[in-house]
Amino acid sequence: MEIAFTKMHGLGNDFVVIDAVNQAVTLTPGQVRFLADRHFGVGCDQVLLVEPPPGPEVDFGYRIFNADGGEVEQCGNGARCFARFVIDHGLWRGERLRVRTAAGPLTLVVEPDGRITVDMGRPRFDPAAIPFAAPAPAPAYMLEVDGETVELGAVSLGNPHAVLVVADVDRAPVARLGPAIEHHPRFPARVNVGFMQVVDAARVRLRVWERGAGETLACGSGACAAVVVGRQQGRLGDKVAVDLPGGRLDVRWAGGDAPVLLTGPATRVFEGRIEL
Repeated sequence: MEIAFTKMHGLGNDFVVIDAVNQAVTLTPGQVRFLADRHFGVGCDQVLLVEPPPGPEVDFGYRIFNADGGEVEQCGNGARCFARFVIDHGLWRGERLRVRTAAGPLTLVVEPDGRITVDMGRPRFDPAAIPFAAPAPAPAYMLEVDGETVELGAVSLGNPHAVLVVADVDRAPVARLGPAIEHHPRFPARVNVGFMQVVDAARVRLRVWERGAGETLACGSGACAAVVVGRQQGRLGDKVAVDLPGGRLDVRWAGGDAPVLLTGPATRVFEGRIEL
């Protein structure tokens, strides 16, 4: 099977985006791993499928596969690339579209400056919804991992996130604690792990160890999770610039049941065809 694809990225968080509206595509976990392989395939953090709408309330289906072949619920950087893809390929005209993910519907808006805003929905703190083994919601939890006890916040933005506040993100033990927390038994579905340095109430620096992908240059849902946890802990305001290794994302959250809004760029790199 030969398929057409587009290589894209959101601040270096890179994707293979596939049009499954105009071509028949069914991916196995092995094929996803092949596409994501940076030596033998195309190379990416995630593979994104653009599918026909599963119902009248949305414009497209949006499926996300991590580099390890597993399907996941949410990807904010991927959603921005999704919007840019369907517009650039003539699949959609307009400034607003709705897509259906495994976590539910998302609204994507094209801003006048060309950046994309993703309505990520409201954050969920109930441990069962994350999922996370804890008796009740709390702004912070203690977790024993890798021979030490760390404090972290936990939240779902359609996918699970743990956020640790660190003094210096450059020296944060991402490679050591990231995979240990990702696979911790208190996170039964595994978890994305953010390491956040608070610069001031309107700016943070962040590195993210992504579930099934390892450390990436940027993580949109991770940026949202960091701001939400920082707000819950009284560290941040309602508009925060999040500086990741790949660049800056802007996150807004008014608190409570308000949706989290994520704004950033989406970039096309090249088009290609590959035999699966």
